[in-house]
Amino acid sequence: MRVMTPTLSCLRVAAAGLLLALPLGAAMAQSAHHGHGAPAQTSPMQRAYAQSMGKMHADMEKSAAESDADVAFAKGMLAHHEGAVAMARIQLQYGKDPAMRKLAEEVIAAQDKEIRLMQDWLKGRR
Repeated sequence: MRVMTPTLSCLRVAAAGLLLALPLGAAMAQSAHHGHGAPAQTSPMQRAYAQSMGKMHADMEKSAAESDADVAFAKGMLAHHEGAVAMARIQLQYGKDPAMRKLAEEVIAAQDKEIRLMQDWLKGRR
């Protein structure tokens, strides 16, 4: 059995996700405060990020209901990796900075491999 450890790309994804989430969250919170709960005026890019992060967090939270720690970990990390790939694809759709585009491509390549590994492992558990 192969032990999964956090890779540098996984850590990069987490850092990139935080960097992306902070300004979006702050903008939405500020808009909700000023608009007394009204949704923020957001761009298609912001909506895409918010939607991908919402799905990722909801899917990660579902994994906590698992009674088997290994299955809970695999399902939570699978959701996290799929979310990272979704955010990287959004970066490639909207982003222009060459360094960030390169990072997004690297994230997709690295996370896709780990996604397949976790999916295969979970299929073997059924």
